[in-house]
Amino acid sequence: MENEQQWTTVIKPKDKLLSVDFGEIWRYRDLLTLFVKRNIITQYKQTILGPLWWFIQPLMTVVMYMVVFNGIAGIGTDNRPQALFYLGGICCWQYFSDCLTKTSNTFLSNAHMFGKVYFPRLISPLSDVVSNMVRFAIQFGLFLIVYIYYLIWPGDFTIEPNWTLCLLPLLVLMLAGLALGFGILFSSMTTKYRDLNILLSFFVSLWMYATPVIYPLSTITNPKIKLVMMLNPLTGIVEFFKYGFLGASTPPEWWMLGYSFGFMVVLLALGVVVFNKVQKSFMDTV
Repeated sequence: MENEQQWTTVIKPKDKLLSVDFGEIWRYRDLLTLFVKRNIITQYKQTILGPLWWFIQPLMTVVMYMVVFNGIAGIGTDNRPQALFYLGGICCWQYFSDCLTKTSNTFLSNAHMFGKVYFPRLISPLSDVVSNMVRFAIQFGLFLIVYIYYLIWPGDFTIEPNWTLCLLPLLVLMLAGLALGFGILFSSMTTKYRDLNILLSFFVSLWMYATPVIYPLSTITNPKIKLVMMLNPLTGIVEFFKYGFLGASTPPEWWMLGYSFGFMVVLLALGVVVFNKVQKSFMDTV
């Protein structure tokens, strides 16, 4: 009797723009793990201090913010410890900006590999998001060390942790979702328009100042400017992160968090639509 042939892998065309085979992504989880390890190891390979830069960079940035924005510019932190206020904002912003920058180069940086072997293309940007989460965890650990210090010796500052601390996993997930959505959207467009990479780096540097990273939202008195900043999807996430750990005289409004979550869902759906469409023919234009 002839043995019947059984295929171990079946590659089918994506008929729908929103069709994402999550089961296939799960089957390639070993490849995702391999990519995550590669990203972590190669980032500081052949450096003297290695992963210590994950501690040095935020600490040096906090010192610079304390001198420039608080000392020279006189921007207050709503009676919350300056080091904690800036470090909390840096943890959130650094994770988002790193994920956005790396995922926005998915097609260009992996073109040599995409043209030779098949695997779910979303594995690459997902690996960037997960590997940066390791860096976020290390910097968040640094934040907790400083946080415990101020809990024991608060000095003249006010620290009022509250139950919104339970929202931390959701806030990190929203940061990852927004970065992934924006990243795959920009990555899809940069296959044809390379100057978008330059625009993105400039846009990200300006975006930080439109997010309450170095100042509390309560210091914005102009209602029109404040409304525009509240429509920034990152504003609600950063404000709730700081409010959960540090408290504030004016709690953030809950609609901002719901708006940020809805924005993330719509953005991810749009990013997947464009990503699925571009991945079919990007090798012809990259």
